[in-house]
Amino acid sequence: MEFRPVLALRAALLTLLAAGLQSCGTPVQPGPATLGPAEALQMRNFVPEALRQQIVTAPPKGGAETGRWWGSKLSNQALRVALEESLQAAEMHARRPEPPARFELAAELLELEQPLVALEVTVRTAVRYRLLDRSANNRILYERVVRTEQNADLGDALLSLPERQRIATERALHASIQTMLRDVVALRP
Repeated sequence: MEFRPVLALRAALLTLLAAGLQSCGTPVQPGPATLGPAEALQMRNFVPEALRQQIVTAPPKGGAETGRWWGSKLSNQALRVALEESLQAAEMHARRPEPPARFELAAELLELEQPLVALEVTVRTAVRYRLLDRSANNRILYERVVRTEQNADLGDALLSLPERQRIATERALHASIQTMLRDVVALRP
């Protein structure tokens, strides 16, 4: 009789674990990783004229598609959309192919560290950004590996570890893009 609460607790924990394991991986969405309207408005005030509508993105590298069992991954396509939408929001993305944009921004996901089991998920990312001046024989104007760390806890997604991984990954990517854009705006080419 005295062991029933312990057995009930074990059964509840096993049910929660099984529910978390049954969840499929959820792909990272670019929208939450993109600059928000207030951030973009603030950044637009500091964008030098030389960067306005003058940046295109190269195809990103290092991303991976989300699989069924291994959590939420960051695809190259999601990274590219998040970058392009953030550049558009800050009025730095080239709108037309003609005349050609002066700058090209390349991004490479070097690290995406996610826990396999956790109540509070901490995701670490490392993204290498490189801004090239295409009018000067692709001279590198900016190169930096931006490392970020963001969390998601039970309040963000109660039963789904992959959802918490996705949320934390989107937050980490958002912080990475925000840091890079602040650096680029400060370049004043």
